[in-house]
Amino acid sequence: MHSMENILIVGGSRGIGASVLKQNLDRYNCINISRTEPEIDHSRLQTYACDVLTDELPDISELSGLVYCPGSINLKPITSLKEEDFIKDFSINVLGAVRVIKKYHKVLKEDEGASIVFFSTVAVSQGMPFHSSVSAAKAGVEGLVRSLAAEFAPKIRVNCIAPSITETPLSSAILRSEKSRERISENHPLKRILEAEEVASLASYLISPAGKGITGQVIGIDGGMSTLRT
Repeated sequence: MHSMENILIVGGSRGIGASVLKQNLDRYNCINISRTEPEIDHSRLQTYACDVLTDELPDISELSGLVYCPGSINLKPITSLKEEDFIKDFSINVLGAVRVIKKYHKVLKEDEGASIVFFSTVAVSQGMPFHSSVSAAKAGVEGLVRSLAAEFAPKIRVNCIAPSITETPLSSAILRSEKSRERISENHPLKRILEAEEVASLASYLISPAGKGITGQVIGIDGGMSTLRT
């Protein structure tokens, strides 16, 4: 690999993670950990086929950034959710992140200006029906971010992006009909559904030196949904 900085993207084969990967291949050596191979092939991309919940994580000697992308969209009334659903969502969103942090935080601390980015959801702050499992898990992510930002300061910055529904393979079932797309768009003051690239751009900014003054933040990118009443 070239003598550029290394960033690790967990879940870089699809959706927002794939967009983060594409946006950063010109700036960094990118290391991807995901269960499926990314569709992109590049001289500065190293990929490990690995499940962060069950497999042993690869050793990495140098890291300046980490973006943890795995998530879940499990929208059901609480009467239809089993305890196992809550455990599964919590495992993907929180425990996977914890495993990754425990493995790589020492390597990140050795870098000047290292940065970690997680993902939450607008549903944590807004109270949306049928989101109890994913909201509980992502609220855990937000708590983890604030705690780690305090614990790792001033060495590592830790932030979180809270999007509304975004055009990704994960959300395709919810956005499958024109009627549901229209209804969801109407819920946003900006009357549109987010693209994966624009959410990824915020992650790219946060891991770059341009974001060096930002830590401990949960940043909404949600078409105005969390703050505006139109």
